[in-house]
Amino acid sequence: MDTASSFNNYIQKVIVENWNHDALTDYQGVTLQFHDVARKIEKLHILFDNAGIQQGDKIAICGRNSAHWAVAFLATLTYGAVAIPILHEFNAEQIHNIVNHSEAKLLFVGDFIVKTIKADEMPALEGIINLPDFSLFVSRSEKLDYAREHLNLMFGSKYPCAFRAEHVDYHHDDPDELALINYTSGTTGFSKGVMLPYRALWGNLDFCMRRLPVKPQDNVLSILPMAHMYGMSIEFLYGFCRGCHLFFLTRLPSPAIIAEAFATIKPAIVISVPLVVEKIIRKRVFPKIQNNRMRLLLQMPVISKKVKEKICEQVYQAFGGRAYEVIVGGAALSREVEQFLVNIGFPITVGYGATECAPLISYSDYKDFIPASCGTPVDHMEVRIDSADPENTPGEILARGTNVMLGYYKNEEATRQALDADGWYHTGDLGTMAPDGHIFIIGRIKNMLLGPSGQNIYPEEIEDLLNSMPMVSESLVVQRDNKLVALVYPDKDEIVAFGQDELKAIMEQNRVELNQRLPHYSRITEIQLQEEEFAKTPKKSIKRYLYQ
Repeated sequence: MDTASSFNNYIQKVIVENWNHDALTDYQGVTLQFHDVARKIEKLHILFDNAGIQQGDKIAICGRNSAHWAVAFLATLTYGAVAIPILHEFNAEQIHNIVNHSEAKLLFVGDFIVKTIKADEMPALEGIINLPDFSLFVSRSEKLDYAREHLNLMFGSKYPCAFRAEHVDYHHDDPDELALINYTSGTTGFSKGVMLPYRALWGNLDFCMRRLPVKPQDNVLSILPMAHMYGMSIEFLYGFCRGCHLFFLTRLPSPAIIAEAFATIKPAIVISVPLVVEKIIRKRVFPKIQNNRMRLLLQMPVISKKVKEKICEQVYQAFGGRAYEVIVGGAALSREVEQFLVNIGFPITVGYGATECAPLISYSDYKDFIPASCGTPVDHMEVRIDSADPENTPGEILARGTNVMLGYYKNEEATRQALDADGWYHTGDLGTMAPDGHIFIIGRIKNMLLGPSGQNIYPEEIEDLLNSMPMVSESLVVQRDNKLVALVYPDKDEIVAFGQDELKAIMEQNRVELNQRLPHYSRITEIQLQEEEFAKTPKKSIKRYLYQ
């Protein structure tokens, strides 16, 4: 890490240089300029200081994405306290446990979360602060009460001639100093507190600054939860530190709301999980082109090129029409959708990471993207495959470098399992690596199944094939009594045109066609229909442990 520049220095510098530019907007709501953000950060610093919060103390934040969520997080880091971002999808018991386990002294909460939590379940908290207006919901400290009540007076007294850019002066962080603890919400159901130092945030940010061609004042749409490292590092922190204008979808981001926001905001880059991209393509694009006339045109060489260009432009407009590229991460992108986008020349790329790397491990610009890969190792990181033949024989993906965590909070055993003596982080993912460094993920080690004669079966590969078949919205392959069963949630939009018997017949045909494309040891014996959509993590991966 370049120790001449701290992570907080990025924040300080961008605020001063963009003082009168738009910074944070709650979609269809209020806009804060960079000087407004600085002013609110300074007021929170005064509140922290007078309430007795010290550097290294923990401050938790739980709520839907919003400008004030961003302000609370930035204020925590630039004060030198440790941020505890909590996913708002967590239930009350999980929130209580994380607050208690992290030993947080303050908790910022959104207006939805505040209705579900119980202060009595978090006895060590000194206060609970409402995110919408930074008012006190609960206070157990006379100093906090006094500081909040007299905050404007204190601020005016400290800056009698107005608060200006030269007053911005933030905590200078050390590379290995703890910046935040992010509690994972993975597919295994067990939440661990990932301790991320400032160098990990800096490593991700520095890479994005070097490699992503976004300019100050460009628009960026924040779709992913900021409490998840993918959304936090790439959409929020990178966008903010680049001087962009960030828009937050403060409501539940349904496909209709996201489509409307793309059209209105026209983001300069799109950061997404596969589910969002796949729904846009399957619902808005495929129905227009999957007909006999279009298939015929695509087979005619001269006309095909023009047709693909027109299709690409339509897809491009669905994402706002100005994005340099669409970066997909957090889970595997459907091979069918990926191949379609590559074939029409759409600027799509796939990255790979983990909470434990804050999150970036690999990425490639769309011009260097190879289908089925997830890029090459990012700056400040090295990657190797734990295999005697990493190009052809899958092995565990190992990562080492600036972005890697310090360990798991209060969990030395889990830390020893994840970080070896040489500093390699064991991802738990299986993959191969091409000679040029492109990484290809096969699946999770824990998800791998054994065939009747000990063959390795990767359920993700089967699911990818099945998800491209008629009437299948999403699927999960499990092993029951040594037989492979596919659980399928059917496409509810198409199901109205068919009866239940017809649906079962289509699924049986899917099973037969699927098995023709699979080795005998990984063939599906049965497809079982699911009434409800699969439960998912915030990055939209299916919680597999619930269906084993």
